Amino acid sequence: MKIKLPIIGLILVSILTCAQDKNPTNTKNTYEVIVEGLSIPWGFTFLPDGTMLITEKSGQLFHFKDGKKIEISGLPEIYLRGQGGLMDITLHPNYKENGWIYFSYASPEGEGEGGNTAVGRAKLNGNSLVDFEVLYKANPNSRKGQHFGSRLAFDNDGYLYFSIGERGDRDVNPQDITRDCGKIYRTKDDGTIPTDNPFYDVENAKKAIYSYGHRNPQGMILHPKSGEIWTHEHGPKGGDEINIIKKGKNYGWPVISYGVNYSGTKFTDLTEKEGMEQPLHFWDPSIAPSGMAFIDSDKYGDWNGNLLVGSLKFQYLDMCTLKDNKVIKEERLLDGIGRVRSIEQGPDGYIYVGVENLGIVKLIKK
Repeated sequence: MKIKLPIIGLILVSILTCAQDKNPTNTKNTYEVIVEGLSIPWGFTFLPDGTMLITEKSGQLFHFKDGKKIEISGLPEIYLRGQGGLMDITLHPNYKENGWIYFSYASPEGEGEGGNTAVGRAKLNGNSLVDFEVLYKANPNSRKGQHFGSRLAFDNDGYLYFSIGERGDRDVNPQDITRDCGKIYRTKDDGTIPTDNPFYDVENAKKAIYSYGHRNPQGMILHPKSGEIWTHEHGPKGGDEINIIKKGKNYGWPVISYGVNYSGTKFTDLTEKEGMEQPLHFWDPSIAPSGMAFIDSDKYGDWNGNLLVGSLKFQYLDMCTLKDNKVIKEERLLDGIGRVRSIEQGPDGYIYVGVENLGIVKLIKK
């Protein structure tokens, strides 16, 4: 594996501690550390034998089995800059039959200097990836360090959805369907584009786009009952959103928003506009959401059906109680554990959480 331009740009935003008090703390939970010694576990997924594949943003892929992290070789070239690196990972729904592993990463390939988000797939052979294929690469490249996205999810029909952030070009990319970035995309499992995608027949449009007007979606999950694709995305200062993704819809960024610039100034006076979707839920102030999972097992009693979202900013797991697709209650789980980056429900029905500079932990309800 080669790492290109190991320059990490960090933007430090002051944390308003009073905002954390908006959500009450649920103390009837604890955790068990399952995988130790991880820095930024951007994504992880379970193999059929119960072992894990784990991505480190810095460009490493680990296979965790028998209590050990085994580094996997064969990754493509990773562009490491700011928020970009090796990101999400998931398995093909028929992994047992075909062995395909999907992952998103920042790539320097393509037009222009810098990098942009790509999605690839490969198979695991021992401790190496083989048969690697690039399925999609956003262009043009940029040297900016912001807003690569990126999460992956399959729907019940076997289509692959993935998110790519607007790369810090809010006034250029998200509202223009002839440009990549600031979009949710849908392809077939081999990267070919379905002819019923909403902009497939639109001249000069990026045909893989499924919805647009997004800022930086870092959460994506298939609803276990409705089969809809749910996402969340970072707003600026305030205005983080949860959305249900609908074909061809415009989610408004940056024309409408419930947030403001980091300086506190406004970039829009609109929170709604005809032809643009309203979020299912928004956070103000921002919690900086990352990772997303539904509780869909009997391991947590009356928590079954709740939505979990990680908070990078306030370092807890936000449990959202839902009713009629509305968030009616929020509680802080694992309060103060660290920056929550990724969340998955394991094959055993337990929730596992990737926490920066801690590892992967199992959520336990007392």
